[in-house]
Amino acid sequence: MDWLDRVARLRRWTKGGERAPHKPLLLLYALGGYQRDAGGELRYSAVEEELKRLLVEYGPPRPTTPAYPFHHLVSDGVWEVRTDQGPGSPGSGVGVLRSSGAAGRLAPALRAALGEEPALLGRMARVLLDAHFPTSLHADLCEAVGLDLERAETGAVGGPEAAARRQRDRRMRELILTAYEFQCAFCGYDGALGASPVGLEAAHVRWWSHDGPDEVDNGLCLCSLHHKLFDKGVLGLGEGHRILVSDRFVGRSEASRRHVLALSGRPLIGPQPGRPPVADRHRQWHTRQVFHGVPRQPAEQGALV
Repeated sequence: MDWLDRVARLRRWTKGGERAPHKPLLLLYALGGYQRDAGGELRYSAVEEELKRLLVEYGPPRPTTPAYPFHHLVSDGVWEVRTDQGPGSPGSGVGVLRSSGAAGRLAPALRAALGEEPALLGRMARVLLDAHFPTSLHADLCEAVGLDLERAETGAVGGPEAAARRQRDRRMRELILTAYEFQCAFCGYDGALGASPVGLEAAHVRWWSHDGPDEVDNGLCLCSLHHKLFDKGVLGLGEGHRILVSDRFVGRSEASRRHVLALSGRPLIGPQPGRPPVADRHRQWHTRQVFHGVPRQPAEQGALV
């Protein structure tokens, strides 16, 4: 059976060219769950809120519900649903999915195929991402569904070894953005699309790949621009949690002056009272291992409008 072709041909509701990424989002979420625990299942009542958030952030602007794909994905042969009474979905209604104890997971034949060819998981995820979402959202989407795409493409999945392996905390983004009150700690940007923040990201100070923990004292809420510059070593954190700007950075435009050079020496915005600031040990690691050159002299006060 060609699972990649089956995934690429998921039957989706269509009307006038409108997007309907409900099934792809649920399947990506299920692949992330399988990677963490190959034998686990997703009980609707437990995952409903997370699936709602995915649809709000990555789905179309019209009102929608995760109950629709939870039930209808069964018809594509990649998903199964059981209730407290036995196999089979009780329907697409929110109430009946909750009350029946409905739980879903990848179809038995697909789980068997992944067991024989673990790297298939990564290829399936790539098909879903490429077919339904722009490249700029791929990393954020994988983080949101708890899928380590790089590891998936090498064939590493759940089981005793995976349980012992260090796992990312999918709550990291929400914890960090809440701690910094949904605004960039460097510039104060706080954009949202409806109720969903847009262009705001949870940045690790000490990188996760280098033993940085998924904890508030190792995180910053940054806009997409400043997250990229922070990870590239253009920006850093100094004593007193003041922003560092590398002397190697060259920007001659007004935009570069306002959004980068003028940050030099400014204090971080946040976190809110009661939440821990960036720990010195993580800040110092970033300065030693990521920040380039030496810090510029602080910009004149009031330079950033």
